[in-house]
Amino acid sequence: MTIKEQQDEIIEEFAYYPEWMEKYEYIIQLGKELPLIEEKYKTDDHLIRGCQSRVWMHPEYRDGKVWFTADSDALITKGLVGMVIRVLSGHTPKEIVDAEIYFISAIALNSHLSPTRSNGLLSMLKQIKNYALAYHLQDVKRETT
Repeated sequence: MTIKEQQDEIIEEFAYYPEWMEKYEYIIQLGKELPLIEEKYKTDDHLIRGCQSRVWMHPEYRDGKVWFTADSDALITKGLVGMVIRVLSGHTPKEIVDAEIYFISAIALNSHLSPTRSNGLLSMLKQIKNYALAYHLQDVKRETT
């Protein structure tokens, strides 16, 4: 599934829930489905800076694609990182770097999060794109040598 298709799927899923309390419950449920990070990666090196809660993320580059695992000590935040990983994990570094992330505004998530949670969500996206950019640059360097 493409990044766009993943985002469209999330938008469609959120449309089933008319009330924001139901949407928050769904976000928490998504967090329970998050591919969990191994305990050995729950270190300061894997913490996402800028998040109110503690969020750890680990990228793994295999077969030309980046796969992410993560965890958080807060239920809502765990769901947020779960959504981001669902959209971006399993794609090439270039696809991730070039991706336009629109599902957050399409489901009005940005207007229903506290400013600190919104900043944390942006920090997660930025970190994922930074990991992808690093892998992409490795690929480009490898192709030119």
